[in-house]
Amino acid sequence: MNNRRQFLRECAIGSAAVGVSMGLPELVQAGLKPVPLAETSVSNAVRFSDDIEPTVRMLEETPRGRLLEEVASRIKKNRLSYREIVAALILAGIRNVQPRPSVGFKFHTVLVVNSAHLASINAPAQDRWLPIFWALDYFKYAQADDARRGDWTMSAVDENKISLTNARKDFTSAMDKWDFEKADAAIASLARTASENELFDLMAHYGTRDFRDIGHKSIYVANAFRTLNCIGWKHAEPILRSLTYALQCRGGDPNPATKDLLADRPGRENLELVKKVRGNWAAGKVDSEATNKLVAGLHDCEYSEASHLVSELLNSGIAPQSIYDGIFVNAGELLMRQPGIVSLHAVTMTNAMAYAFRRATDPKLRLRIMLQNASFNALFLSRMKRDAVSDKKATEIQPIDLQGPKEDQVQTILTNISRDNDTAAGQILGLLKDDTSAATRLIDATRRMIFLKGSNSHDYKYSSAVLEDFFNISPQCRNRYLATSVYKMRGSTEKDNGLHQRILAAIA
Repeated sequence: MNNRRQFLRECAIGSAAVGVSMGLPELVQAGLKPVPLAETSVSNAVRFSDDIEPTVRMLEETPRGRLLEEVASRIKKNRLSYREIVAALILAGIRNVQPRPSVGFKFHTVLVVNSAHLASINAPAQDRWLPIFWALDYFKYAQADDARRGDWTMSAVDENKISLTNARKDFTSAMDKWDFEKADAAIASLARTASENELFDLMAHYGTRDFRDIGHKSIYVANAFRTLNCIGWKHAEPILRSLTYALQCRGGDPNPATKDLLADRPGRENLELVKKVRGNWAAGKVDSEATNKLVAGLHDCEYSEASHLVSELLNSGIAPQSIYDGIFVNAGELLMRQPGIVSLHAVTMTNAMAYAFRRATDPKLRLRIMLQNASFNALFLSRMKRDAVSDKKATEIQPIDLQGPKEDQVQTILTNISRDNDTAAGQILGLLKDDTSAATRLIDATRRMIFLKGSNSHDYKYSSAVLEDFFNISPQCRNRYLATSVYKMRGSTEKDNGLHQRILAAIA
Protein backbone atom coordinates (compact mmCIF):
# COMPACT_ATOMS: atom_id res chain seq x y z
CA MET A 1 0.00 0.00 0.00
CA ASN A 2 1.34 3.45 -0.88
CA ASN A 3 2.14 5.63 2.11
CA ARG A 4 0.84 9.16 2.50
CA ARG A 5 3.98 10.87 1.25
CA GLN A 6 3.87 8.88 -1.98
CA PHE A 7 0.19 9.70 -2.35
CA LEU A 8 0.89 13.42 -1.92
CA ARG A 9 3.71 13.29 -4.46
CA GLU A 10 1.37 11.66 -6.98
CA CYS A 11 -1.24 14.32 -6.29
CA ALA A 12 1.37 17.05 -6.86
CA ILE A 13 2.38 15.47 -10.17
CA GLY A 14 -1.26 15.27 -11.17
CA SER A 15 -1.79 18.92 -10.26
CA ALA A 16 1.15 19.98 -12.42
CA ALA A 17 -0.25 18.01 -15.35
CA VAL A 18 -3.62 19.69 -14.94
CA GLY A 19 -1.89 23.07 -15.01
CA VAL A 20 -0.28 22.28 -18.37
CA SER A 21 -3.53 21.06 -19.88
CA MET A 22 -5.31 24.27 -18.87
CA GLY A 23 -3.09 26.54 -20.94
CA LEU A 24 -0.05 27.13 -18.78
CA PRO A 25 2.68 25.32 -20.75
CA GLU A 26 4.47 28.60 -21.43
CA LEU A 27 5.23 28.91 -17.69
CA VAL A 28 6.75 25.45 -17.59
CA GLN A 29 8.68 26.05 -20.79
CA ALA A 30 10.04 29.26 -19.31
CA GLY A 31 11.48 27.22 -16.44
CA LEU A 32 8.96 28.23 -13.76
CA LYS A 33 8.06 25.29 -11.56
CA PRO A 34 4.69 25.04 -9.77
CA VAL A 35 4.86 26.68 -6.32
CA PRO A 36 4.44 24.15 -3.49
CA LEU A 37 1.62 25.09 -1.15
CA ALA A 38 3.93 25.10 1.86
CA GLU A 39 6.06 27.81 0.26
CA THR A 40 3.17 30.25 0.24
CA SER A 41 3.66 30.63 4.00
CA VAL A 42 5.86 33.48 5.13
CA SER A 43 7.96 31.28 7.43
CA ASN A 44 8.78 27.71 8.34
CA ALA A 45 5.73 27.59 10.57
CA VAL A 46 3.59 24.47 10.46
CA ARG A 47 0.79 24.80 7.94
CA PHE A 48 -2.61 23.21 8.34
CA SER A 49 -4.97 21.72 5.76
CA ASP A 50 -6.25 24.12 3.09
CA ASP A 51 -9.82 24.03 4.40
CA ILE A 52 -8.87 25.36 7.86
CA GLU A 53 -5.66 27.37 7.30
CA PRO A 54 -7.49 30.59 6.21
CA THR A 55 -9.67 30.50 9.33
CA VAL A 56 -6.65 29.96 11.58
CA ARG A 57 -4.92 32.92 9.96
CA MET A 58 -8.02 35.02 10.47
CA LEU A 59 -7.90 34.26 14.20
CA GLU A 60 -4.18 35.03 14.28
CA GLU A 61 -4.33 38.29 12.34
CA THR A 62 -7.59 39.92 13.48
CA PRO A 63 -7.03 42.31 16.42
CA ARG A 64 -8.51 41.24 19.73
CA GLY A 65 -10.89 44.17 19.78
CA ARG A 66 -12.51 43.07 16.50
CA LEU A 67 -12.25 39.28 16.55
CA LEU A 68 -15.59 38.44 18.16
CA GLU A 69 -17.46 40.70 15.77
CA GLU A 70 -15.59 39.30 12.74
CA VAL A 71 -16.35 35.70 13.71
CA ALA A 72 -20.00 36.54 14.43
CA SER A 73 -20.32 38.19 11.03
CA ARG A 74 -19.00 35.07 9.28
CA ILE A 75 -21.33 32.83 11.26
CA LYS A 76 -24.35 34.93 10.26
CA LYS A 77 -23.33 34.70 6.61
CA ASN A 78 -22.98 30.90 6.89
CA ARG A 79 -19.28 31.17 6.14
CA LEU A 80 -18.12 29.61 9.38
CA SER A 81 -19.42 26.60 11.33
CA TYR A 82 -19.13 25.67 14.98
CA ARG A 83 -16.75 22.80 14.18
CA GLU A 84 -14.52 25.06 12.08
CA ILE A 85 -14.24 27.56 14.91
CA VAL A 86 -13.29 24.86 17.44
CA ALA A 87 -10.73 23.43 15.00
CA ALA A 88 -9.22 26.84 14.25
CA LEU A 89 -9.08 27.68 17.97
CA ILE A 90 -6.97 24.71 18.98
CA LEU A 91 -4.79 24.87 15.86
CA ALA A 92 -4.12 28.59 16.28
CA GLY A 93 -3.20 27.89 19.90
CA ILE A 94 -0.72 25.11 19.15
CA ARG A 95 0.94 27.13 16.37
CA ASN A 96 1.31 30.34 18.34
CA VAL A 97 1.65 29.44 22.02
CA GLN A 98 4.53 27.42 23.41
CA PRO A 99 3.78 24.71 26.04
CA ARG A 100 7.06 25.57 27.75
CA PRO A 101 8.52 26.22 30.26
CA SER A 102 5.30 24.94 31.83
CA VAL A 103 2.29 23.12 30.37
CA GLY A 104 -0.01 25.79 31.75
CA PHE A 105 -0.21 29.57 32.09
CA LYS A 106 -0.55 31.02 28.55
CA PHE A 107 -0.91 27.48 27.12
CA HIS A 108 -4.31 27.26 28.77
CA THR A 109 -5.64 28.70 25.52
CA VAL A 110 -5.14 25.17 24.13
CA LEU A 111 -6.06 23.24 27.28
CA VAL A 112 -9.35 25.09 27.67
CA VAL A 113 -10.76 24.41 24.17
CA ASN A 114 -12.35 21.08 25.10
CA SER A 115 -13.68 22.53 28.35
CA ALA A 116 -15.35 25.36 26.44
CA HIS A 117 -16.72 22.83 23.98
CA LEU A 118 -18.17 20.72 26.81
CA ALA A 119 -19.73 23.81 28.36
CA SER A 120 -21.20 24.73 24.98
CA ILE A 121 -22.80 21.41 24.09
CA ASN A 122 -24.30 21.07 27.58
CA ALA A 123 -25.68 24.61 27.73
CA PRO A 124 -29.20 25.72 26.75
CA ALA A 125 -29.45 26.57 23.05
CA GLN A 126 -29.41 30.33 23.61
CA ASP A 127 -26.11 30.12 25.52
CA ARG A 128 -24.10 27.76 23.34
CA TRP A 129 -21.96 30.36 21.59
CA LEU A 130 -20.91 32.04 24.85
CA PRO A 131 -18.07 29.71 25.95
CA ILE A 132 -16.67 29.46 22.42
CA PHE A 133 -16.56 33.23 22.01
CA TRP A 134 -14.96 33.53 25.44
CA ALA A 135 -12.27 31.08 24.25
CA LEU A 136 -11.73 33.16 21.09
CA ASP A 137 -11.04 36.25 23.16
CA TYR A 138 -8.78 34.28 25.51
CA PHE A 139 -6.71 33.06 22.55
CA LYS A 140 -5.87 36.66 21.63
CA TYR A 141 -4.72 37.28 25.20
CA ALA A 142 -2.51 34.17 25.15
CA GLN A 143 -1.16 34.99 21.70
CA ALA A 144 -0.08 38.44 22.88
CA ASP A 145 1.42 36.98 26.05
CA ASP A 146 3.48 34.51 24.02
CA ALA A 147 4.64 37.30 21.72
CA ARG A 148 5.93 39.22 24.74
CA ARG A 149 7.84 36.12 25.86
CA GLY A 150 9.70 35.50 22.61
CA ASP A 151 6.95 34.95 19.99
CA TRP A 152 7.41 31.19 19.61
CA THR A 153 5.88 29.46 16.59
CA MET A 154 5.57 25.74 15.93
CA SER A 155 7.71 24.83 12.93
CA ALA A 156 6.85 22.46 10.13
CA VAL A 157 7.97 18.89 10.64
CA ASP A 158 11.28 17.92 9.05
CA GLU A 159 10.10 15.54 6.34
CA ASN A 160 13.63 14.19 5.89
CA LYS A 161 13.38 12.64 9.36
CA ILE A 162 10.05 10.89 8.79
CA SER A 163 10.34 7.09 8.98
CA LEU A 164 7.17 5.06 8.64
CA THR A 165 8.73 1.64 9.20
CA ASN A 166 9.86 1.91 12.85
CA ALA A 167 7.70 4.79 14.01
CA ARG A 168 6.43 3.24 17.26
CA LYS A 169 9.86 1.99 18.33
CA ASP A 170 11.44 5.35 17.47
CA PHE A 171 8.75 7.20 19.43
CA THR A 172 8.93 5.14 22.62
CA SER A 173 12.73 5.20 22.55
CA ALA A 174 12.79 8.99 22.18
CA MET A 175 10.16 9.54 24.86
CA ASP A 176 11.92 7.23 27.31
CA LYS A 177 15.13 9.21 26.73
CA TRP A 178 13.33 12.57 26.84
CA ASP A 179 14.70 13.36 23.36
CA PHE A 180 12.33 15.89 21.84
CA GLU A 181 13.79 16.21 18.36
CA LYS A 182 13.60 12.48 17.68
CA ALA A 183 10.19 12.24 19.33
CA ASP A 184 8.83 15.03 17.10
CA ALA A 185 9.67 13.19 13.88
CA ALA A 186 8.50 9.89 15.34
CA ILE A 187 5.07 11.16 16.41
CA ALA A 188 4.55 12.74 12.99
CA SER A 189 5.33 9.34 11.48
CA LEU A 190 2.99 7.59 13.91
CA ALA A 191 0.17 10.05 13.16
CA ARG A 192 0.35 8.87 9.54
CA THR A 193 0.40 5.15 10.28
CA ALA A 194 -1.00 4.24 13.71
CA SER A 195 -4.60 3.78 14.79
CA GLU A 196 -6.35 6.23 17.07
CA ASN A 197 -6.49 3.66 19.88
CA GLU A 198 -2.78 2.91 19.62
CA LEU A 199 -1.94 6.61 19.70
CA PHE A 200 -4.19 7.25 22.69
CA ASP A 201 -2.64 4.45 24.74
CA LEU A 202 0.85 5.75 23.99
CA MET A 203 -0.04 9.32 24.90
CA ALA A 204 -1.93 8.25 28.02
CA HIS A 205 1.12 6.25 29.14
CA TYR A 206 3.48 9.22 28.79
CA GLY A 207 0.91 11.78 29.92
CA THR A 208 0.51 10.05 33.28
CA ARG A 209 4.10 8.91 33.90
CA ASP A 210 5.29 11.93 35.94
CA PHE A 211 3.91 14.52 38.35
CA ARG A 212 5.21 17.67 36.69
CA ASP A 213 3.06 20.68 35.79
CA ILE A 214 0.43 19.73 38.43
CA GLY A 215 -1.58 17.45 36.19
CA HIS A 216 -1.54 19.49 32.99
CA LYS A 217 0.09 16.71 30.98
CA SER A 218 -2.75 14.25 31.55
CA ILE A 219 -5.22 17.09 31.06
CA TYR A 220 -3.70 17.88 27.67
CA VAL A 221 -3.83 14.22 26.61
CA ALA A 222 -7.53 13.94 27.41
CA ASN A 223 -8.47 17.32 25.98
CA ALA A 224 -6.44 16.87 22.78
CA PHE A 225 -8.10 13.59 21.88
CA ARG A 226 -11.55 14.78 22.92
CA THR A 227 -11.20 17.87 20.77
CA LEU A 228 -10.09 15.69 17.84
CA ASN A 229 -13.31 13.73 18.31
CA CYS A 230 -15.13 16.96 17.55
CA ILE A 231 -13.02 18.48 14.77
CA GLY A 232 -11.87 15.33 12.94
CA TRP A 233 -8.79 13.11 12.87
CA LYS A 234 -7.33 14.87 9.81
CA HIS A 235 -6.04 17.54 12.21
CA ALA A 236 -4.26 14.99 14.40
CA GLU A 237 -0.64 15.34 13.31
CA PRO A 238 0.08 18.93 14.43
CA ILE A 239 -1.91 18.43 17.63
CA LEU A 240 -0.02 15.25 18.49
CA ARG A 241 3.28 17.02 17.78
CA SER A 242 2.31 19.78 20.20
CA LEU A 243 1.22 17.19 22.76
CA THR A 244 4.52 15.31 22.44
CA TYR A 245 6.42 18.56 22.97
CA ALA A 246 4.37 19.26 26.10
CA LEU A 247 4.77 15.77 27.55
CA GLN A 248 8.54 16.17 27.51
CA CYS A 249 8.46 19.35 29.55
CA ARG A 250 10.61 18.83 32.65
CA GLY A 251 11.02 22.39 33.91
CA GLY A 252 14.43 22.88 35.43
CA ASP A 253 14.96 19.19 36.19
CA PRO A 254 17.87 17.24 34.75
CA ASN A 255 17.04 14.47 32.30
CA PRO A 256 14.65 12.18 34.22
CA ALA A 257 15.93 9.19 32.26
CA THR A 258 19.19 9.44 34.18
CA LYS A 259 17.96 10.60 37.61
CA ASP A 260 15.73 9.42 40.44
CA LEU A 261 13.36 12.37 40.95
CA LEU A 262 10.23 12.58 43.10
CA ALA A 263 8.03 13.48 40.13
CA ASP A 264 8.92 10.16 38.47
CA ARG A 265 8.95 7.77 41.43
CA PRO A 266 5.21 7.00 41.56
CA GLY A 267 5.27 6.03 37.90
CA ARG A 268 8.16 3.62 38.35
CA GLU A 269 6.81 2.11 41.56
CA ASN A 270 3.29 1.70 40.21
CA LEU A 271 4.60 -0.13 37.15
CA GLU A 272 5.78 -2.79 39.63
CA LEU A 273 2.64 -2.59 41.76
CA VAL A 274 0.49 -3.40 38.72
CA LYS A 275 2.05 -6.88 38.73
CA LYS A 276 0.73 -7.53 42.25
CA VAL A 277 -2.94 -6.78 41.52
CA ARG A 278 -5.27 -9.69 40.70
CA GLY A 279 -5.62 -10.43 37.01
CA ASN A 280 -9.41 -9.93 36.92
CA TRP A 281 -9.27 -6.59 38.75
CA ALA A 282 -11.74 -4.99 36.30
CA ALA A 283 -14.52 -7.15 37.76
CA GLY A 284 -15.62 -6.69 41.34
CA LYS A 285 -18.24 -5.54 43.81
CA VAL A 286 -19.48 -1.95 43.98
CA ASP A 287 -19.26 -1.11 47.67
CA SER A 288 -19.86 2.33 49.17
CA GLU A 289 -18.21 1.25 52.43
CA ALA A 290 -15.02 0.48 50.53
CA THR A 291 -15.27 3.92 48.92
CA ASN A 292 -15.55 5.54 52.35
CA LYS A 293 -12.56 3.51 53.55
CA LEU A 294 -10.53 4.79 50.59
CA VAL A 295 -11.57 8.40 51.17
CA ALA A 296 -10.55 8.10 54.84
CA GLY A 297 -7.21 6.52 53.91
CA LEU A 298 -6.41 9.16 51.28
CA HIS A 299 -7.17 12.00 53.70
CA ASP A 300 -3.56 12.10 54.91
CA CYS A 301 -1.08 9.72 53.33
CA GLU A 302 2.06 9.49 51.22
CA TYR A 303 1.92 8.72 47.51
CA SER A 304 3.03 5.09 47.92
CA GLU A 305 0.47 4.49 50.67
CA ALA A 306 -2.28 5.80 48.38
CA SER A 307 -1.55 3.42 45.52
CA HIS A 308 -1.06 0.46 47.86
CA LEU A 309 -4.43 1.15 49.47
CA VAL A 310 -6.04 1.06 46.01
CA SER A 311 -4.29 -2.22 45.16
CA GLU A 312 -5.42 -3.78 48.46
CA LEU A 313 -9.05 -2.87 47.80
CA LEU A 314 -8.88 -4.23 44.25
CA ASN A 315 -7.33 -7.48 45.51
CA SER A 316 -10.15 -7.80 48.05
CA GLY A 317 -12.66 -7.86 45.18
CA ILE A 318 -13.77 -4.21 45.10
CA ALA A 319 -14.86 -2.87 41.70
CA PRO A 320 -12.93 -0.07 39.94
CA GLN A 321 -16.08 2.08 40.06
CA SER A 322 -15.92 2.19 43.86
CA ILE A 323 -12.21 3.01 43.70
CA TYR A 324 -12.73 5.94 41.36
CA ASP A 325 -15.68 7.14 43.42
CA GLY A 326 -13.23 7.48 46.31
CA ILE A 327 -10.56 9.19 44.20
CA PHE A 328 -13.10 11.73 42.95
CA VAL A 329 -14.38 12.51 46.45
CA ASN A 330 -10.80 12.77 47.71
CA ALA A 331 -9.99 15.32 44.98
CA GLY A 332 -13.03 17.38 45.96
CA GLU A 333 -12.05 17.09 49.61
CA LEU A 334 -8.57 18.47 48.85
CA LEU A 335 -10.21 21.53 47.32
CA MET A 336 -12.52 21.89 50.31
CA ARG A 337 -9.58 21.71 52.71
CA GLN A 338 -7.60 24.42 50.93
CA PRO A 339 -9.39 26.19 48.07
CA GLY A 340 -6.74 27.31 45.59
CA ILE A 341 -5.04 26.71 42.29
CA VAL A 342 -3.09 23.64 43.44
CA SER A 343 -6.05 21.74 44.88
CA LEU A 344 -8.22 22.80 41.92
CA HIS A 345 -5.89 20.85 39.66
CA ALA A 346 -6.39 17.71 41.73
CA VAL A 347 -9.99 17.89 40.49
CA THR A 348 -9.25 18.70 36.83
CA MET A 349 -6.42 16.17 36.68
CA THR A 350 -8.66 13.46 38.14
CA ASN A 351 -11.25 14.27 35.49
CA ALA A 352 -8.60 13.79 32.79
CA MET A 353 -7.08 10.63 34.28
CA ALA A 354 -10.50 9.06 34.81
CA TYR A 355 -11.26 9.75 31.15
CA ALA A 356 -7.97 8.10 30.18
CA PHE A 357 -8.83 5.15 32.44
CA ARG A 358 -12.13 4.68 30.62
CA ARG A 359 -10.70 5.36 27.15
CA ALA A 360 -7.46 3.32 27.18
CA THR A 361 -7.54 -0.19 25.69
CA ASP A 362 -4.56 -1.79 27.47
CA PRO A 363 -5.71 -3.29 30.84
CA LYS A 364 -2.28 -2.83 32.46
CA LEU A 365 -2.20 0.81 31.39
CA ARG A 366 -5.70 1.37 32.77
CA LEU A 367 -4.70 -0.10 36.11
CA ARG A 368 -1.53 1.96 36.26
CA ILE A 369 -3.50 5.14 35.52
CA MET A 370 -5.78 4.44 38.47
CA LEU A 371 -2.82 3.84 40.79
CA GLN A 372 -1.11 6.98 39.51
CA ASN A 373 -4.23 9.04 40.10
CA ALA A 374 -4.32 8.03 43.76
CA SER A 375 -0.58 8.68 44.14
CA PHE A 376 -0.81 12.06 42.43
CA ASN A 377 -3.67 13.17 44.70
CA ALA A 378 -1.37 12.45 47.66
CA LEU A 379 1.36 14.52 45.99
CA PHE A 380 -1.12 17.36 45.58
CA LEU A 381 -1.68 17.28 49.33
CA SER A 382 2.07 17.52 49.87
CA ARG A 383 2.23 20.50 47.48
CA MET A 384 -0.45 22.42 49.36
CA LYS A 385 0.59 24.78 52.15
CA ARG A 386 0.38 22.38 55.04
CA ASP A 387 -0.04 25.05 57.70
CA ALA A 388 -3.18 26.25 55.90
CA VAL A 389 -4.76 22.88 55.12
CA SER A 390 -7.90 22.34 57.17
CA ASP A 391 -8.99 18.95 58.47
CA LYS A 392 -12.42 19.15 56.83
CA LYS A 393 -13.81 15.86 55.56
CA ALA A 394 -16.19 15.51 52.63
CA THR A 395 -17.99 12.68 54.41
CA GLU A 396 -18.83 15.00 57.32
CA ILE A 397 -20.73 17.65 55.33
CA GLN A 398 -24.22 17.74 56.81
CA PRO A 399 -27.37 18.43 54.75
CA ILE A 400 -28.99 21.81 55.35
CA ASP A 401 -32.69 22.05 54.52
CA LEU A 402 -33.62 24.98 52.30
CA GLN A 403 -36.48 27.22 53.19
CA GLY A 404 -38.80 29.13 50.87
CA PRO A 405 -40.34 28.35 47.48
CA LYS A 406 -38.77 25.50 45.51
CA GLU A 407 -38.07 27.74 42.52
CA ASP A 408 -35.89 29.99 44.71
CA GLN A 409 -33.76 27.28 46.32
CA VAL A 410 -31.11 27.06 43.61
CA GLN A 411 -30.73 30.83 43.67
CA THR A 412 -30.20 30.69 47.44
CA ILE A 413 -27.32 28.24 46.92
CA LEU A 414 -25.77 30.42 44.20
CA THR A 415 -25.89 33.40 46.54
CA ASN A 416 -24.17 31.47 49.32
CA ILE A 417 -21.46 30.22 46.96
CA SER A 418 -20.32 33.85 46.89
CA ARG A 419 -20.63 34.36 50.64
CA ASP A 420 -20.43 31.13 52.63
CA ASN A 421 -19.08 27.99 50.96
CA ASP A 422 -19.69 25.73 53.95
CA THR A 423 -23.37 26.65 54.03
CA ALA A 424 -23.69 26.28 50.25
CA ALA A 425 -22.14 22.79 50.42
CA GLY A 426 -24.63 21.69 53.07
CA GLN A 427 -27.52 23.21 51.14
CA ILE A 428 -26.58 21.22 48.03
CA LEU A 429 -26.85 18.01 50.06
CA GLY A 430 -30.17 19.24 51.45
CA LEU A 431 -31.49 20.12 47.99
CA LEU A 432 -30.54 16.80 46.43
CA LYS A 433 -31.42 14.58 49.39
CA ASP A 434 -35.00 13.93 48.31
CA ASP A 435 -35.11 15.52 44.86
CA THR A 436 -32.62 14.02 42.41
CA SER A 437 -34.12 16.04 39.54
CA ALA A 438 -32.90 19.21 41.24
CA ALA A 439 -29.35 18.32 40.21
CA THR A 440 -30.06 19.28 36.61
CA ARG A 441 -31.47 22.67 37.64
CA LEU A 442 -28.49 23.32 39.89
CA ILE A 443 -25.93 22.25 37.27
CA ASP A 444 -27.54 24.38 34.54
CA ALA A 445 -27.61 27.41 36.83
CA THR A 446 -24.03 26.84 37.97
CA ARG A 447 -22.81 26.60 34.38
CA ARG A 448 -24.55 29.86 33.50
CA MET A 449 -22.73 31.55 36.37
CA ILE A 450 -19.48 30.66 34.62
CA PHE A 451 -20.71 32.30 31.41
CA LEU A 452 -21.64 35.46 33.30
CA LYS A 453 -18.88 35.63 35.93
CA GLY A 454 -16.02 33.47 34.64
CA SER A 455 -12.84 35.45 34.09
CA ASN A 456 -10.11 32.86 33.49
CA SER A 457 -9.47 29.47 31.92
CA HIS A 458 -9.71 27.65 35.24
CA ASP A 459 -13.35 28.70 35.61
CA TYR A 460 -14.12 26.72 32.46
CA LYS A 461 -11.70 23.83 33.03
CA TYR A 462 -12.85 23.30 36.60
CA SER A 463 -16.60 23.69 36.10
CA SER A 464 -16.68 21.49 32.98
CA ALA A 465 -14.76 18.77 34.83
CA VAL A 466 -16.95 18.82 37.94
CA LEU A 467 -20.27 19.03 36.14
CA GLU A 468 -19.29 16.18 33.82
CA ASP A 469 -17.98 13.91 36.55
CA PHE A 470 -21.11 14.28 38.65
CA PHE A 471 -22.68 11.78 36.26
CA ASN A 472 -19.61 9.48 36.24
CA ILE A 473 -19.75 8.92 40.00
CA SER A 474 -22.04 6.40 41.69
CA PRO A 475 -25.36 7.88 42.92
CA GLN A 476 -24.47 7.33 46.58
CA CYS A 477 -21.34 9.54 46.23
CA ARG A 478 -22.10 12.10 43.55
CA ASN A 479 -24.08 14.56 45.67
CA ARG A 480 -21.24 14.82 48.18
CA TYR A 481 -18.76 15.38 45.34
CA LEU A 482 -20.91 18.17 43.91
CA ALA A 483 -21.13 19.72 47.37
CA THR A 484 -17.33 20.01 47.55
CA SER A 485 -17.28 21.87 44.22
CA VAL A 486 -18.68 25.09 45.65
CA TYR A 487 -15.29 26.08 47.04
CA LYS A 488 -14.13 27.21 43.58
CA MET A 489 -17.39 27.86 41.73
CA ARG A 490 -18.71 31.29 40.85
CA GLY A 491 -21.61 32.69 42.87
CA SER A 492 -24.42 34.95 41.79
CA THR A 493 -23.29 38.08 43.66
CA GLU A 494 -19.84 38.19 42.04
CA LYS A 495 -19.02 40.80 39.44
CA ASP A 496 -19.96 40.05 35.81
CA ASN A 497 -17.00 39.47 33.52
CA GLY A 498 -18.00 42.23 31.06
CA LEU A 499 -17.30 40.02 28.05
CA HIS A 500 -20.75 38.48 28.22
CA GLN A 501 -22.49 41.62 26.99
CA ARG A 502 -20.00 42.08 24.16
CA ILE A 503 -20.55 38.49 23.03
CA LEU A 504 -24.30 38.92 23.08
CA ALA A 505 -24.01 42.12 21.05
CA ALA A 506 -21.78 40.39 18.49
CA ILE A 507 -24.02 37.37 17.95
CA ALA A 508 -27.42 39.06 18.41
